[in-house]
Parts: sequence; structure tokens; C-alpha cells
Amino acid sequence: MTIERVTQKHYPKAEIGRRGMALGLDFLVVWLVSSLLGGGNVGIQFLQILVFVIAWLVLRVVLVYNNQGQSLGRWAFDLKVLEVEDGQVVGRIPDLRSLLKREAIVGCGALLVSIALSNIRANPTAILLVLPLAIDCATAFSDTQMRQALHDRYTGTFIVSSRRGYSLDIKLKRLVENLRRNVRR
Repeated sequence: MTIERVTQKHYPKAEIGRRGMALGLDFLVVWLVSSLLGGGNVGIQFLQILVFVIAWLVLRVVLVYNNQGQSLGRWAFDLKVLEVEDGQVVGRIPDLRSLLKREAIVGCGALLVSIALSNIRANPTAILLVLPLAIDCATAFSDTQMRQALHDRYTGTFIVSSRRGYSLDIKLKRLVENLRRNVRR
């Protein structure tokens, strides 16, 4: 009996900046949709929170599950979410349960940021509501091997660079480069 070595497919790690921009784009879309229902009142508005939660689940769970692991932000920045088993990245999209757990954690942090943004003028200490999401995502900086945030570690997921997407970050870099070149002339 011989032991065969199975070659692992290499999945490139996603850069932290691109992950942050993808999360920011998804947050911005959901926040704008939920803010349309918000009035001029200061405080927590339950209808706005309900719309935020539903839009977050649609954008970050349903769309990801049906779109090869990519939400709108991940598609724009060429990223996708995959499963991790025993410390090795598996080339499949997480199941619906894992995605729900993952996005419940991130979504709660994003919802707190949304509440903070809505109430920052009346109560400047609302900025402290950003801390749970910041702590969750900051763990990716300390994990040099896998770059997993707390929600990734808990649910066994991993963000990788993909070939399929809009490449918004690359297009923006080219645009800035062209602008710089034109200004120098």
C-alpha cells in the first residue's frame, strides 16, 4: 500500500484592503436602502433596522449562496468566500447555515455602525458602536497565515481572490494613474 500525495489547489489570500472595500461597498448599499425609510428623527428606528437586516441577509447570504460566493462588494473587488476544513481551504462555497452564522456576526456589527452613523450628530459617543465590528475585523491583521477575522474562524470560511468580477480596485488604480499622468503634463 502506497501513500499518494494529493496536490492542494492554491487559493490566493485576499488583501485586507480589498476585503475592507468590499465590506464597505456592501454596507453602503444596504445602509442607503435602509436610510431611505428613515425619517429625520434621531434615535433608533425599528423599521429602518428591519429593512437593514433583511437587505443584509439578501445581499450577503442569498446572493452569495447563489452567485458562486460573491456579494456585490466581493464581485466588484474580485473576491469570493470559500469553506475551510482542517486548516485547508476547500474549493466550495459554504453552506447556507455557515453563511447565515457568518453574516449574523458581521451584520450585527454593521447594524451597530449604521445606528452610530444615524445618531452621531445628537450623541457623539455613538461612535463607540463601531468597536464590535472593528474588533471582529481587526483579528485578520494578526492572523498572518490565513488572514481570518473572528467571524471567519467561527464559521470556517476564508476570503480568496477570484478571477471573476468587475475589478473595481484595479480600474480605480488605472484611473488615478491616468489622472496623475495627465496632471504632470
